[in-house]
Parts: sequence; structure tokens; C-alpha cells
Amino acid sequence: MGNLNSNKKIVLTGGGTAGHVTPNIALFPSLKDAGYEISYIGSYDGIEKKLITDFDIPYYGIATGKFRRYLDIKNLTDPFRVIKGLGEARKYLKKIDPDVVFSKGGFVSVPVVRAAASLHIPCIIHESDMTPGLANKLCIPVAKKVCCNFPETMAMLPKEKAVLTGSPIREELTKGDKIAALDMCGFTANKPVIMVIGGSLGAASINKVVREALPKLLTDFQVIHICGKDKIDNMLLHMEGYIQFEYVKAELKDLFALADLVISRAGANSICELLALKKPNLLIPLPAESSRGDQILNAKSFESQGFSMVLDDDSLSADLLAEKVMELYFTRQTYLDAMGKSNLLASIKSIMKLIDDAAAHK
Repeated sequence: MGNLNSNKKIVLTGGGTAGHVTPNIALFPSLKDAGYEISYIGSYDGIEKKLITDFDIPYYGIATGKFRRYLDIKNLTDPFRVIKGLGEARKYLKKIDPDVVFSKGGFVSVPVVRAAASLHIPCIIHESDMTPGLANKLCIPVAKKVCCNFPETMAMLPKEKAVLTGSPIREELTKGDKIAALDMCGFTANKPVIMVIGGSLGAASINKVVREALPKLLTDFQVIHICGKDKIDNMLLHMEGYIQFEYVKAELKDLFALADLVISRAGANSICELLALKKPNLLIPLPAESSRGDQILNAKSFESQGFSMVLDDDSLSADLLAEKVMELYFTRQTYLDAMGKSNLLASIKSIMKLIDDAAAHK
């Protein structure tokens, strides 16, 4: 069932959260350079649809259901939505006839990967977190290769399929302009900068403690605070050396270039970006009760590899935060050295090779 034209075709899938989409977007430039025609299959109206519309790429929406580990009335209806999604995915895949499917996970990917396997289209999937999520668990049996970010994950995957690649990082993040960021923030060039990132929704507990710690932090640092939608504190708008943003898109690369230290949640993509950009970081993982505990495991792995300092959300206080930031700043070189030795920095290259190999053997 080879394509008549010489162009190779790839379908990307993944969605539900930005973390299941941005690594796919990071692959676009390399895929285009390699001559792939790209299509995207996501849910009817998930975040992936919004994120993909910025690019000139055909988008196909399918029905999707969530796989819950808990009792919920939707557990009765969602299986039917998944079956519907499977049918739609098959229809689109037949129409596109791709050489390979690359999946970043999330619930929408299950019908796509399963449909592709039924049509003998090779699938490569990527697991961001240390322990495979439920959606990926349902895809691993039919995948050709499973990429992952953490050495510990390798033991949880079938030996012949597991590849430690790291996460694809948007190349433009590495091309920031420090001077542009200084102008944008109105900062001085002779005081180090801390960037605080709470995740796409912002993190209430981090926001609160960072603001309480400002009197201490601002004696030695300037602070860029990406605090999330509607989370700006108007009382602090005119504080010198402190600037707040709800959300940053294009300018993020410049802010990263300016940052000497980063305080962040421990979502897999965020921390892979910090590693790729070699930013000494203090991770405050989401507590287990408000997630499946994956951020805690991600943070522990980065801590044990010497890439990150970790602080528990439960023991957060303004004093402790200020103290940890100071400690991180003075020991930052040891973190930079460990990150410099990591072999996860060439993730796009590793993943492209897997994609090319799979496409060649279709």
C-alpha cells in the first residue's frame, strides 16, 4: 500500500493538555525538512485544535472518551465515543494513507493508534512521564517503538520497543534575545533573574508563596512571574524588579534567555525544556492528591540525575523558598555541569530516525 508520489506522509496525534501537543509541534520543522506531508488527528475541540491552527496543517477531529480509573456516569457513555472515534480515525487514515503515525499520548491518541495498527500503519508513541499513562498503556502493545524521557521508564516498557529519547523541544526556545527581554521587563542588566512558571493554568500555591517571598527575593534578584490566566495581583503591578504575565507565547524564548534560575512545576515537557536550555531549576511538583503523582516522580528523577533541586508543595513557605533559591544560585554550576553531560539533548534527531525507519518499512 505504498504511496504513488514520492512524498512521505505522517499523521501526528495527541491532545487533552498542551503537554500532549507541544512536542508534536516541536517536530514540525524537522519533519518538513525531511519532506513529510503532515496531518493532525485530534479531538473535535480540544486544546490541540487551538494549538495546531497556527500552522498550515490539515486537522481532523474525532470523537474521544476518557478512560477513568474511578466510578463516573460517563464511564457508561465514553466507551461508545471511543468506538465512534475509532471508526472516524480509520476513515481519515484510509483517506490520508500515511507511512507512519507519531503519537504523543492523551486519550484522543488511543483510537488513532489502534486504528492505524488495524490498517498496518506503523506507530511510534512517546511517553512523557516516568510511569506510562493509561492511554499510552492501551497503545504500547501495538506500537513499533515507545520513546521516553526518563531512564527509570525503560524498565516499565517492553525491552525491544523502549528508546530513551528525551522530549522534542521547540527549536525557537533556544534562540531567545536577552536584551529584548530586559526591555520588555524593564529590568537592569546587573542583577540575576528568576523566572517562575506555574504551568498553563498557573499554580495557586506557588503564586502565593512567591509573592510572600518577594521582599526577600528582590534584595538579590529580579523576578519574572508567569502566573496564569486571571492570576495577576494588581497590588504588585508597580513593584520594582517584579513583573507578572498571565501567559507568554512568542516572547517566552527571550524570557528564558534572560533567566538565571527557573522555579517551575514538574510536568515532563516543562522540565525537559529546562534541561535542553540548561537552566538551573527549583521544581515544586504538583502534590499527589491533585494529579496521578507523576510530577513527583519526574522531579525525583531529575533530582537524582543532578539536573534539579526539589521542594515539596506541602512544605512550601516564603522563607524556605527564599532559602532554596539562594542555595540554588550559589551551587548553580554543579547543575549546569550535570545538564551539560545529558544525552537527552538530541531528542528530535533520535525521534526523526525512528520515524524514518518506521516509514521506510511500511
